[in-house]
Amino acid sequence: MHASDSKARNTSGQAGSSGQVTPEQRSDQPSADYIQWLESRSMLYQAEHLSDLIAGKHLQWRHAYGHPRPQDFVRAASVWFTSYAKAIISHPDKSVLQTLGSKELLSTFHEIGIEGLHTGPMRRAGGITGRKYTSSIDGLFDRIELTIDPLFGTDDQYKRMTRAAKQFDIAVIGDLVPAHTGKGPDFRLAERAYKNYEGLYVMVEIPQEDWELLGSVPEGDDSVNLTLETVQLLENKGYIPGPLECIPFYDPGIKDTNWSATDTVTGVDGRHRRWVYLHVFKDGQPSLNWLDPTFGAQRIVMADVVHALHVLGASGLRLDANPLLGVEGRPGLDKSWVEGHPLAEGGSNMIAMMIRKLGGYSFQELNQPLENLKRFITWGPDLSYDFFTRPPYLYAMATGDAGPLRLMLRLIQKEGLDQGILVHALQNHDELMFDLTHLRKHGDEKFSVNGEEMTGRAIYDGMYERAKDKIMGSEATCIREFSNLGFCGTLAGFAAAALGIPDPYNMTPSQKSEVQRLHLLAATFNAMQPGVFALSGWDLVGALEVQPEDLSSWMEDDCRWMNRGAFDLMGVNSGANASRSGLPRAAAIYGTLPEQLLDPNSFASQLERMFRARKASRIAFSKLISVPEVDSRGVVVMLLQRPEDLGWMITALNFGREPVGETIRLPQLAGKSLRLIFSTHREKAKGIQISDDGSFSLDLGPIQGEVFVAD
Repeated sequence: MHASDSKARNTSGQAGSSGQVTPEQRSDQPSADYIQWLESRSMLYQAEHLSDLIAGKHLQWRHAYGHPRPQDFVRAASVWFTSYAKAIISHPDKSVLQTLGSKELLSTFHEIGIEGLHTGPMRRAGGITGRKYTSSIDGLFDRIELTIDPLFGTDDQYKRMTRAAKQFDIAVIGDLVPAHTGKGPDFRLAERAYKNYEGLYVMVEIPQEDWELLGSVPEGDDSVNLTLETVQLLENKGYIPGPLECIPFYDPGIKDTNWSATDTVTGVDGRHRRWVYLHVFKDGQPSLNWLDPTFGAQRIVMADVVHALHVLGASGLRLDANPLLGVEGRPGLDKSWVEGHPLAEGGSNMIAMMIRKLGGYSFQELNQPLENLKRFITWGPDLSYDFFTRPPYLYAMATGDAGPLRLMLRLIQKEGLDQGILVHALQNHDELMFDLTHLRKHGDEKFSVNGEEMTGRAIYDGMYERAKDKIMGSEATCIREFSNLGFCGTLAGFAAAALGIPDPYNMTPSQKSEVQRLHLLAATFNAMQPGVFALSGWDLVGALEVQPEDLSSWMEDDCRWMNRGAFDLMGVNSGANASRSGLPRAAAIYGTLPEQLLDPNSFASQLERMFRARKASRIAFSKLISVPEVDSRGVVVMLLQRPEDLGWMITALNFGREPVGETIRLPQLAGKSLRLIFSTHREKAKGIQISDDGSFSLDLGPIQGEVFVAD
């Protein structure tokens, strides 16, 4: 929890809380008034009323929903701004939602070429202790109500934002959290054994004769994490599935397993109970039970869909961590099955179809091997995050070696996966994710990288260690490691570390230009291929990490959220040192968007040029045909076929630090000429003549990208 969050909540009329639990709140039989207070705020109660908007209405039958419609989603919005509400510095007299929905910002987005606004999680999150709201423990991904968190504004302000965005042809995209909730009203009612609320969660009542197995709850807490030995003992007794195959946020002595036990709680019937509950993530995020006779999990998630699309006016929704919806014990095996369970696949399909049935689109956060992604997109969400090329392009930025990037592009082709269903995001709400599950799962298989045969495990481990040495080897860096899953920082800060800039907070103009070049090259790779391109506010202003001495209590949180800082896109509050959430302002080396758009060489102005070329060439709807062999380790060349017989495109990138010359042979291009439509170096348009056998010479400067169409 952030002290700054509690302070911010106090100013918005809510009581901050340390999370401490008094005996009166849990050991006494709850009053009818308290139960009514909880129920009126619960998502399950809200679901009953929201379903009335759709049940039995003709709205259910206006849209096809059985098959994903990725191209329709991309057609609606192919370039997204990914927001993170806690980081937005708002106008002094306006909320975060009013700032996002301002005509000035939306018209600027439209001018740059941004077509989608992904708001990120904005519902009320955290927990409830007694009658006090407590702060989010996981970046607002511990949702407890379906209404907008008052820290960011109101439901009415969200509606006005979506209406204003549509005037500028910008689609608003929200978030679903189908795997878990926070310890809000629904969980507190489940603990009290009220109605069937316990059916919402993967929670099991433990008979009193076995309470001694659970251990005591530390003073001030409401649960205790169970040891591996205890979990196995409870599994042997037939109470729970047992240890899971993955333990996110593993921390010895704090989170040893994914199972925790509540303290003694008195139910509405006067009985004392202790529960053991699953939390795939943190102990304040109890996991929903997607296969329970009450179907409570489905009801609150579908209500969330109705609220987002038909109350707030969003056009699409992101499914958070949807491969983790199912858990199943496996007799005779050590670990219970959770990642990629068929129940998760079925649940994802159901959610995606409901979203399409109500006229919206969806995309998913699914960090799984390529073959698993293919299963989840057959009937499920329309689009999916590109977790396959992100680690290797970060590695290429850090080291100048694009070999693993060429490998992953070819594996995507080999698997028959259309890149047009991918969201290529520079920076989203999370860390700079470096986890490459495909190579980890295929760790014993051999792959060819830079002409050398290596196992998947060796490739991944080598990538991570070399990138880590480069990025975190300097004392000047404020980037933090997040276990072995990635780096907590901004992409501009990552670029500065990759370039070995000794003092990123006091860069010379030429050093800032170098950072911008590498940052723009990463953007070119992601934008100049099929599918959606997404970038964040940290990208747009060139934010660097907040230095540790300025973070104060934010250092107590896990580092995914804490060091990227706050940003002011439009310069609406230049005197603010922090966002409304209390997140300190980050150094922004590119400046505000109005400042950048006055400079044709700025990052935002170059993005505007890139997006014009992207739209004119219809690259979002193209198809990757070939990733040819090259002699230079830092070079990636992609041959793409444009839609509707528009011809061919070449995206050529040099992540290396030296100029290169390559001879490329692509028989499809025999006898044609290449016309430059975009260059990261703002070079004048030039042409390349291709020989009758499809050969041509390609010269690229250091850290340079060029995009051509074939005439």
